[in-house]
Amino acid sequence: MKIEDMIAERFVCTKCKGTECKTKEVSMSGAGLSKMFDIQHNHFLFVSCMDCGYVEVFNPDILEGKKRGQLGSIFDVFFG
Repeated sequence: MKIEDMIAERFVCTKCKGTECKTKEVSMSGAGLSKMFDIQHNHFLFVSCMDCGYVEVFNPDILEGKKRGQLGSIFDVFFG
């Protein structure tokens, strides 16, 4: 089961106690050379409550116990 599906099944908003959410994976560059070359090696899951719009941010590397998006970072170097 994907981590996004697990979050959706267990989601309860900390603000309004709503139970429906939308999950989006966002990639960001870091500082220094990765920013200059637009290498996006920082990946996060933004989970938005569908009732009130409150957003929580999760690190999928920690939730899944592995590094996510490494292949995408390699492609970013070659194809920008």
